[in-house]
Amino acid sequence: MTISMASIRSFTFAILAGLTLAGCGYNTIPTLEEQAKAKWGDVQNNYQRRADLIPNLVSTVQGYAKQERDVLTSVIEARAKATQIKVDASQLTDPEKVKQFQDAQNQLSGALGRLIAVSENYPELKSNTSFNRLMDSLEGTENRIAVERMRYNETVQAYNTSR
Repeated sequence: MTISMASIRSFTFAILAGLTLAGCGYNTIPTLEEQAKAKWGDVQNNYQRRADLIPNLVSTVQGYAKQERDVLTSVIEARAKATQIKVDASQLTDPEKVKQFQDAQNQLSGALGRLIAVSENYPELKSNTSFNRLMDSLEGTENRIAVERMRYNETVQAYNTSR
């Protein structure tokens, strides 16, 4: 059996073409896309953690600030709205859905800010151990949200650059 020069060239070309295509990065695109989806899940987990802390915070403040019903009501309503709007990884390409989600989260952040301002008017509340623990948890959660959003944005940027 003799091997012709044309066969060797064809074989060599096939190997080089295979190596070239394998190294072009095409296979990294699905990996980066999945990483972006996972990072979005981390962002949502932290938003949910914040939403889960709010009922405890509200009930603690209610005992001290009965006349501040408007602020407490706005926090409860904003939490309800924020937990109703869900954006899963498949909906991240829908700008309207992402905007609705972000608007609801921003509304909740604003309501929490007003609640914290109200707590400043109640020295007994500020010295309450439960309140302080809840505030520390909420602050930690806000920091986690910021970090996870940053990580998500970095991952999406890598994915988009790869595409």
